[in-house]
Amino acid sequence: MMENDARTRCPWAAKPEIMTRYHDEEWGVPVHDDRRHFEFLVLEGAQAGLSWLTILKRREGYREVFAGFDPQAVAQFDEAHMEALAADSRIIRNRAKIRAAVGNARAFLAVQAEYGSFDAYLWGFVDGRPIVNAWRTQAELPAQTPLSETISKDLKRRGFRFVGPTVMYAHMQAVGLVNDHLVSCFRYAELAATRTAMPQCGKG
Repeated sequence: MMENDARTRCPWAAKPEIMTRYHDEEWGVPVHDDRRHFEFLVLEGAQAGLSWLTILKRREGYREVFAGFDPQAVAQFDEAHMEALAADSRIIRNRAKIRAAVGNARAFLAVQAEYGSFDAYLWGFVDGRPIVNAWRTQAELPAQTPLSETISKDLKRRGFRFVGPTVMYAHMQAVGLVNDHLVSCFRYAELAATRTAMPQCGKG
């Protein structure tokens, strides 16, 4: 962010720069790339109990050790590989989260096989169009919603872990299923203006 940048942002994005950049360039932008979906699932699962800033600072480390977030590659990680990850300081060294990421890669591939893409599966829950909210204060933003609970339950049924309703709402926000920028934020109008349907979305 430039020092003379006077644009109004969501309060959480004021600093540090890594958060501002994430807010300005990624948060709420509709994602239709499966590898990016998997990336956020890995990172959001790792975040549980921690701050998003903590995870963003380790994002490149995760990219390095999780094969560029290629679900096919991660699905092949064996016990020895997972134990090595549990000793790697570039990521959160939590065995349960590491095992969940590998298990989720396998479940992710199953969703791809059934729907053609994870993207089609996920966007099917909103009929291919982002939900555009109109929050005026940060306090109004929900931690989870009935829809995020529905998605969470379906993913758990498919064998995913660390995908609770709160984690899934964070995913919805991150990949643009929902526009949760405050109406005063410069990104709110920019993203709302690009609200278009995605064809061939499968229902979840």
